Amino acid sequence: MKEEQKGAVLSRRGIVALGGLGLVALSPVGALARSTEGWQPAAQSWVRPRATFERSLAFRHRHTDERLNLVYYEDGRYLPEAIDEISSLLRDFRTDEVKQIDPALLDFLYALNLRLESDRPFEVYSGYRSPETNAMLRREGINVAKNSMHLRAKAIDIAIGGFGNSDVFRAAWSLQRGGVGFYRSASFVHLDVGGVRTWSR
Repeated sequence: MKEEQKGAVLSRRGIVALGGLGLVALSPVGALARSTEGWQPAAQSWVRPRATFERSLAFRHRHTDERLNLVYYEDGRYLPEAIDEISSLLRDFRTDEVKQIDPALLDFLYALNLRLESDRPFEVYSGYRSPETNAMLRREGINVAKNSMHLRAKAIDIAIGGFGNSDVFRAAWSLQRGGVGFYRSASFVHLDVGGVRTWSR
């Protein structure tokens, strides 16, 4: 997918940093076993944090250069204002259309950070995708699904600085929380909260 102009475009809400809160530094309960075929799921590899724990995420959008670093869940509930901020950053950047992101997708990203023991922001290539944009990409021959999970705000294409995409792919797949796609010719990994499945192209 072609990368749009990067640089100095900031969010309409500005760069968000709530009290300097970064990612919660917690280690996953289950170890991620190594094998000759790469990372494999381990027993009890993801244990949901207690409700009192905060969950936070950081993002940088590759196309707009908008950034977020915020807590989206605390005291046993999702924070509506934080979900709105994230949904705005993950909007269809071509049309500016916003659709509320599925909180389960945010939890997938949070679990991935725990698995990788990462505190780096997610580099976002695509979040929500409007029907108009999806149809346009298909007409241009871009390899996107007709009924993509991006259309339902349940998918995201990401990379993480300091980690190879193959490592991100294997770590995400080991969590068994949804779809994980690895595009070898692209610079991102696809995650969604549809059925548990994987593909590589």
